[in-house]
Amino acid sequence: MPFVPVLHAEWIKIRTLRSLLGALSAVLLATVAFSSVTAARSDDSDPLYAVFFGVGLGQIAAVVFGALAVSGEYRGGALRLTLAAVPDRTRWFAAKAVAVALPVLAVGLLTGLLTLAVGRALRGESAPGWGEGLRGAVGCALYLTLMALLAAGLAAVLRSGVGTLGLLIPFLLIVSFVVGDLDSGAADLLPDRAGQLALHSTSKGPLGPWTGLAVTALWVAAALGAGAWCVRQRDA
Repeated sequence: MPFVPVLHAEWIKIRTLRSLLGALSAVLLATVAFSSVTAARSDDSDPLYAVFFGVGLGQIAAVVFGALAVSGEYRGGALRLTLAAVPDRTRWFAAKAVAVALPVLAVGLLTGLLTLAVGRALRGESAPGWGEGLRGAVGCALYLTLMALLAAGLAAVLRSGVGTLGLLIPFLLIVSFVVGDLDSGAADLLPDRAGQLALHSTSKGPLGPWTGLAVTALWVAAALGAGAWCVRQRDA
């Protein structure tokens, strides 16, 4: 089966599952709501991050979306039916990854623009400029997409949504901050900290906004590569 029909089939799966649509909605709602609460209360040391602070919460919803989109294939023998229709496992997994990435990218861009508009309205004169703010909005969309793909790759490796979320969520909420307090050099290379540099006005480390996203993309490529290998090698 060609790639486009496979992609269309995967998109149908995503848009017909309420849990996945709920996770996508939570990306926008959690990010905008939390950002609006913190934007007016933050100091002026980093006005861009003050506006996009809520991405730290919205990324949890993106991770949930990516993990559930893939782990659902391992419940009730769904993957066997999928592979009966699409015997090329690599093509199927590539279509699954694209089907995960595109809606998160679209929602992430909408989230970034709405968060920027709300943040600028709340902060007034201390708000970041439109040029810097639009860079943050695009960085927000790319970062959320990468985190969803990271979860999708790990879900293919672990074959479990619970296992994936049990690994990623504590890492994002606890481990990354602990490592950052102990060794800032190592923390700069973690997928979440590197990617979130796109949400900061300035960077104190060697990475910038786009190089930070590139580091996160390398983590994602490794996770998707491992996931693709597991899909090809393991029984459905």
